[in-house]
Amino acid sequence: MGIYDYSATTLSGDEKNLADFKGKVMLIVNTASKCGFTPQFEGLEGLYDDLKDKGLEILGFPCNQFGKQEPGAADEIGAFCQKNYGVSFTMFDKIDVNGDNAHPLYTYLKQEAPGVLGSKGIKWNFTKFLVNKEGKVIKRYAPTDKPEAIRKDIEKLL
Repeated sequence: MGIYDYSATTLSGDEKNLADFKGKVMLIVNTASKCGFTPQFEGLEGLYDDLKDKGLEILGFPCNQFGKQEPGAADEIGAFCQKNYGVSFTMFDKIDVNGDNAHPLYTYLKQEAPGVLGSKGIKWNFTKFLVNKEGKVIKRYAPTDKPEAIRKDIEKLL
């Protein structure tokens, strides 16, 4: 299976196929509203604003597995992201990224781009995966990697 074989539910409750993003560069991020890294929403939105017309898609996946930092329901998550950061990129419904109930997309991403020393697990909120236009997972970025710092990697793929 490849990345385009997966789908997920958006915050508005619609099923979205990743095949809809064929030919685009994707940055896939597990997010949380009450995390020390939450201000990265601003950097992610800035990247999206600057590069969406060149073919960038950012896909946000809220997750409550790290310090219970995403306790809200879909409508609360969406309202928070819009009000505080003007998020206009695609946000999905809350998922698990680790464990037995991990979303299949994240199982795939972790397999394609393991972390430090080959670790498969996601360590914290705002871990990022960069996917090229052909659907190949290119790189995993740590939560501490700010969106602005990975801009050059994204632009190379556009």
